[in-house]
Amino acid sequence: MKHISLAIIAGATLLGASCNQEKSDINAKADATKDAINQKKQAVDQAAADAKALAEANAKIEAANIEAARKATDAQLDADKKKVEAAAAAEKARVDALKN
Repeated sequence: MKHISLAIIAGATLLGASCNQEKSDINAKADATKDAINQKKQAVDQAAADAKALAEANAKIEAANIEAARKATDAQLDADKKKVEAAAAAEKARVDALKN
């Protein structure tokens, strides 16, 4: 009877140790999977931050280009306005010259 009891205890101990190793392996696999997911999440977050920074830089460039185009157009319109004023002054001078 003693031998049977010892065999049962030894079997239970081995079974318990086997279960503990299996649980440890499951935990290790779960931890590794969670670490991989966290690394992917960090990569996605970094890619999003980089894309946002690039979009903001592109928006600033586009705004600067729009402002430069506005200023160039304003300068051209001012030049056109002065040209019209000069043409009107010349026409008035011609009319005055014809009257005298």
